[in-house]
Amino acid sequence: MSSSVLIVEDERRIASFIEKGLRANGFVPLCVSDGATALDIAMTADIDLIVLDLGLPDMDGFTVLRRLRRAGVRVPVVVLTARDGVRDTVAALEGGADDYMSKPFRFEELLARVRLRLRTERATEEVTVLSAGDISLDLRTRRARVGSRSIDLTAREFLLAETFLRHPGQVLAREQLLSAVWGYDYDPGSNIVDVYVGYLRRKLGAGTITTVRGMGYRLEPDPPGE
Repeated sequence: MSSSVLIVEDERRIASFIEKGLRANGFVPLCVSDGATALDIAMTADIDLIVLDLGLPDMDGFTVLRRLRRAGVRVPVVVLTARDGVRDTVAALEGGADDYMSKPFRFEELLARVRLRLRTERATEEVTVLSAGDISLDLRTRRARVGSRSIDLTAREFLLAETFLRHPGQVLAREQLLSAVWGYDYDPGSNIVDVYVGYLRRKLGAGTITTVRGMGYRLEPDPPGE
């Protein structure tokens, strides 16, 4: 069963960025832009996790968080904020937040924290090795293999490979890959995705990632022999 995530964020661009990313990874996201609506939904609906911005227009995230905890709502909360300071971090965590991230952030990092909080809440184990065909990634050791051969990937290459391996056989648009690996704050006109796909092809094998003209790239679960 898919987990439901309430996204409380008044910046539409960021809310949409999170919503699309979570939906692509199997979650059921719901976006609201103010604290009052967030409180109403969190106290009445079946929500598994809340992503909460601190800078809301009607009441700040600290107030939302405090009211939720006073009402006995124990749903995991990951706080987002543009504020950068130890005092705010401590205040959020002491107020009942389960995790804290500063903007700007990469979606993959937020996704990892969401999964961690849900795993902790439900005491279930997350898959730690992703594989497709001869390619495998160990998410704990950060090691990559093609068949019996170990390969070295940079941090960005690993994130890109992880994104492909979570969606084998699916066409992923450049914009999806850009947001997953480099974050919403990156220049959408950049050709960085194409450059790094080229790096991965050289390391994983020329037939592993194919270009779908006008759409994006696809990881082939069973690439043709070289």
